Amino acid sequence: MATDILTGDISNILNFLSAAAALGTAAMGLVDSSKVFCGGPSNFGFGYIKGAISPFLAQAPGGAAAFGSAKVLQTLNANWLNGVAIADQKAKAKALIHLGLTQGNAATLAEAAGVDGAMLKTAAASIATSTALTPSQIGVLGQFDAVLSAVLDAAYERGDQKYRNACKLLAMLVATVLGGLGGWLVYGSGTEPVSQYFCSWKFGISLLIGISATPLAPMAKDLATSLQTAVSAVRTI
Repeated sequence: MATDILTGDISNILNFLSAAAALGTAAMGLVDSSKVFCGGPSNFGFGYIKGAISPFLAQAPGGAAAFGSAKVLQTLNANWLNGVAIADQKAKAKALIHLGLTQGNAATLAEAAGVDGAMLKTAAASIATSTALTPSQIGVLGQFDAVLSAVLDAAYERGDQKYRNACKLLAMLVATVLGGLGGWLVYGSGTEPVSQYFCSWKFGISLLIGISATPLAPMAKDLATSLQTAVSAVRTI
């Protein structure tokens, strides 16, 4: 008898997990599909990248670069929205910044990286004329590259964290709304006022399922398997 009761309780829990997982998956799907509207949640996090990289996009005075800062940011933003691998995005950002290094903007870029401006300018001049770099020039370029790599690492990691957290939050909000509406469809009665459902414990349970749906969705299968294994073990006792 006790085993039958336990089996029934476990069955109810499994149904709860299945419903929450399905709701969480649906909510994440809706959030992901919203990217069709100008990128949707994919835009979250790029502000960190833009803010970090802007000081390294200074153009040389007196002339417009063939591939200026606006186009560089547009390219990086396109990669971000399209979900290109983070390592590839950082490599492309670094390459574009190195490509834009000239004698005219070397002092500005050196100030942004905290390296010797005069030495970086001579290094840029040597690169422009295909002259062999001196050890000092190689050293300042190495310092510049190290600082730039650290800045890009921090910017992309913070941007990625904000993007993931924002998507999870949006999915939780969507799942909560869907949970409340789903509870009304299941428990609500056409002959009763809507306020009666929204003031009942059933509405609270529906919201609880919606709130827990997003974090439960990735692990629901493992939890269900563990519970089923536990029930099978109890039955053999």
